[in-house]
Amino acid sequence: MKGVLISGDRSGSGKTSVTLALAALLARDRTVQTFKVGMDYIDPSYLSAVTGRPCRNLDGFVLSRAENRAVFAAANRGAEVAIVEGVRGLYEGAEAIGDTGSTAEMAKLLGLPVVLVVNARSITRSAAALVRGFQAFDPALTIAGVILNNVSGPSHREKAVRAVEHFCGIPVIGAVPPIEEMHLAMRHLGLVPYREGSEVAGFRERIETVTHLIGEYVPPEGLLSVAKELPPSADRPLLAPREEAPDLTLGLAHDEAFNFYYADLEEILAAAGADVVRFSPCHDRLPDADGYILGGGYPEVHAAALEANTACREGVRETALNGVPIYGECGGLIYLTDRVRLAAGWRDAPKEEVHDLAGVLAGETRMPAQRVVTYVEGQGEPSSPMGGGRFRGHSFHYSEVALDPETHYAYTLSRGTGIDGVRDGAVVRNVLGTYCHLHPVGARRMFDAFVDRCRAAKAEA
Repeated sequence: MKGVLISGDRSGSGKTSVTLALAALLARDRTVQTFKVGMDYIDPSYLSAVTGRPCRNLDGFVLSRAENRAVFAAANRGAEVAIVEGVRGLYEGAEAIGDTGSTAEMAKLLGLPVVLVVNARSITRSAAALVRGFQAFDPALTIAGVILNNVSGPSHREKAVRAVEHFCGIPVIGAVPPIEEMHLAMRHLGLVPYREGSEVAGFRERIETVTHLIGEYVPPEGLLSVAKELPPSADRPLLAPREEAPDLTLGLAHDEAFNFYYADLEEILAAAGADVVRFSPCHDRLPDADGYILGGGYPEVHAAALEANTACREGVRETALNGVPIYGECGGLIYLTDRVRLAAGWRDAPKEEVHDLAGVLAGETRMPAQRVVTYVEGQGEPSSPMGGGRFRGHSFHYSEVALDPETHYAYTLSRGTGIDGVRDGAVVRNVLGTYCHLHPVGARRMFDAFVDRCRAAKAEA
């Protein structure tokens, strides 16, 4: 099979639209496996939709080198082409000096050639200087091709292409003019999730238009021409097959309000012995289960529907009081609070809105608040429903959760910001709510600990 990584010279270069279009075009007659560098739920939802295979996340900060390679190898089984979408600019990461968490780190780790998407608006010869700088910055990296974006006309294209190919010695495999449709539907934390956007009239057609237009200017064969033939992987399997039947059931909130999950989560839970049952806090009654996971998403956007589903809210509160383990992550944390308070003017609301939520954690969520996008590192207490020890994750939210001053926190952060400064992981009985998003592969022992807590609570019931 062949593999290639698509990166940008910066955020906003157009790499997401380009990657989406090329993955969709190649998937028409090939089996394409996609990956996203960084802890991101939105881009993978689009890439999964256009290829028909779950997009996997890779991250040099939250996953070890062996874990990244194992995820890459496991997902590529049966695929003919592997396409990795980078995060931000090629060299942005967790550090100013080292490349931990960067796209460049992942390209070197997996031995993938890089196609650099350059925002060439208003530059021609300078595009070559920019690419040369990227080449020289890390000689261990192979930049194999360039895609120029925002090229305004034939003269602009001819000059920029000729300059890059002459001075940089690599091909320009496409030059894309400004395309209004490339600006896909946005929200305060990025793109609207594919599931939600796909329910809006004209959304799918917009993606098809983007795919068609980019395909005219960036032939998919050009991407394959600079891709690398990948040798068979010698990495150990990510998960050993489980022979025993599941011995407990986990309810997984999954609907328009809660859909921020990594593709590996249900596999990790199944390997721990859990049968996963999806339910909708917006529409369903709470299913009978031995534990529940409330993932991230946009509960604030669907707060009225969540409030209206009284049966589910009361079910969550009752099961929490009965000691059933519940793990709420970011959006799930918000749902576990008493209420969400949306300020006047937030998303064009004419006046303040307040919506009742599950009421498990004493306190309320307020929006908007300071935007937080950061890696997180911390230590969990052994008594936590997610177990103890060091962990790494990511936070991205636009809310503030103000809890009762007597709230107990199971996480102490050494990096990033939690619910209450360096404190995160609010605990009530067997319930834990946190702003920190965990990658299920990197935090497998924590999800194993949660399943064990569910198993113990079931035995005591």
